[in-house]
Amino acid sequence: MRAVRRAEVRLPELQQHDGGDLEPEGDYDGLEFAEADWAGQAARGARFMDCAVRRCALDETVLSRARIIDSVLSCVRGVGTDLSEASLRDVELTDARLGGTQLHGAVLERVVVRGGKIDFPNLRKAKLRDVVFEGCVLVEADFAGAELQRVTFDDCTLARVDFTDVRMKDVDLRGAAAVDIARGIDRLSGAVISPAQLLDLAPAFAAQIGVRVE
Repeated sequence: MRAVRRAEVRLPELQQHDGGDLEPEGDYDGLEFAEADWAGQAARGARFMDCAVRRCALDETVLSRARIIDSVLSCVRGVGTDLSEASLRDVELTDARLGGTQLHGAVLERVVVRGGKIDFPNLRKAKLRDVVFEGCVLVEADFAGAELQRVTFDDCTLARVDFTDVRMKDVDLRGAAAVDIARGIDRLSGAVISPAQLLDLAPAFAAQIGVRVE
């Protein structure tokens, strides 16, 4: 079991953003965005380097194919945020309140998701490498077709997660507070679970191979 290489974000001295709208293909470097309302804004292909995004509203914000590097997102909130095919590298996401976030086809490398609650995230065919989920709640997370390598779930609640056609390597579920797998129980090869979790998942394993327990 190879250990996760955790993100270690060290931000430089930041300048306050001028408050203008985001722009497609925009280039944002060394900026702090605080309590901005990005609802409905579109910034496809934008690049955020050494940035802090704090307490911003991301309802229906379009950030598809954006690149977020060496940055911190804190207490962001929103429904329907589009991060499809985005690239997140060396990123800390803390205390987020998000729903229906689109991350299909995204690439997450050295990312920490700490605290908060994310409902119905779409991570289909995403690639996660060296990702830590820590003390957060994921409700009906859809990982169908995704690749997970060196991913840990520490003190997390996974509710009705979908692992259909997932490929796993060095995935550590032992620290999860709760693991409820709705689909894809047969795709846990490459993951490590605890003895207690095995007992909890035993009915699902039995159903998968056609064993009736009476």
